[in-house]
Amino acid sequence: MNIQSAINKEVFIPRNERLLVAVEVQRRKRKRMSFLPPGAKGDYTTFICVSVTNTRPHQLFITKVKQFDGSSSFTRRSQWTVEQLRQVNGINPNKDSPEFDLVFDNTADQWVASSSAEKCIFVQILYHACQAYWEGKAGLLGKPGKLSIASQRGKVSQSAEHEVRAGPSGHPPASRTLQARRKSYVPPKQTEFINCQSKLTGDACTMNLVIYRCKAFLNRMKNMMAAKQSRSPGRDQTGHAVKRRTVGNVVHRMTVSLGERGDRLTRAEDKTVELMHKAQQFADTAHKLTLRYSK
Repeated sequence: MNIQSAINKEVFIPRNERLLVAVEVQRRKRKRMSFLPPGAKGDYTTFICVSVTNTRPHQLFITKVKQFDGSSSFTRRSQWTVEQLRQVNGINPNKDSPEFDLVFDNTADQWVASSSAEKCIFVQILYHACQAYWEGKAGLLGKPGKLSIASQRGKVSQSAEHEVRAGPSGHPPASRTLQARRKSYVPPKQTEFINCQSKLTGDACTMNLVIYRCKAFLNRMKNMMAAKQSRSPGRDQTGHAVKRRTVGNVVHRMTVSLGERGDRLTRAEDKTVELMHKAQQFADTAHKLTLRYSK
């Protein structure tokens, strides 16, 4: 069982939520605590998770989860709703980088992911989850679901409404009050994504997600092999050392090859989007000319 499956099973499934993505992070600027001596290192691993509730209407949460050294369990720390997430800052819009910032109503955190691929996966999934959430929110606001109950009750008790209208209190009808409340409703401000690559916040990004998942998998394999090599008792066994170097070289070549192929696919996707925009502009110009000379 991988880390995300373990976090989902232990933290989110008991709360009737479903984990969408989790990324291992560290603070770019660690917060010093007064009760810790200078230079003391934290004895835990931090994950930033995005989850959604299984019940309707769906709620989107950003949760900080920690795993302490020597323990296989996960602990849920802070949690925010998507309405509290004001801004996601990708730091560099021109290249893949592991740094990103999350700005909430009451706090702002500067993070660095374990790799640029992990961060890109997180930002991409978070962006599309936010888009789906806000679109669903707008759809619920446009449906008169809550108003139907009031209208049905109004039809059943028409005589009672007559008494309310004619009474000394002078209250407006229930339907008019509900309409006024609906007009006065101000939707919350949506999450702003800045300094993020267009391939992470665009529509045609399924291939990019596959590439980033492969890069993240290879990066985890490389880190695991490096950790095993550092824990090895010695290098007097020449055969084992040569075997480890050979496998490491293979992983490195696969990583380089996959990165080059991903860059080519990214350039092809960007070129396709550019051609689509040009074709749309040409179609609009042709339509305008047709309308102009058809008169």
